[in-house]
Amino acid sequence: MAERQATIASASGLHARPAKLFVQAVQEKKIPITIAAEGGPDLNAGSILSLIGLGAGKGTVVTLKSDAEGADAALDDLVKLLETDLDAE
Repeated sequence: MAERQATIASASGLHARPAKLFVQAVQEKKIPITIAAEGGPDLNAGSILSLIGLGAGKGTVVTLKSDAEGADAALDDLVKLLETDLDAE
């Protein structure tokens, strides 16, 4: 099981444009990936509805997990994305 933590950098958190960009990136990986806020349940990282349910704002630490082949590189890419201010791009 590959696991990474990331701190959300975007001012709007995982809402609006940052959520859309993140979900697109997860879906492009074509492997199952979960995301969880501290102390919360693992949710489908490739679902806008899951991200809305996560309620993650700027500064929230989230954990990404996957047990699929190629997960290490995929999670590294997604951590970089979350730690970039997607509102500013």
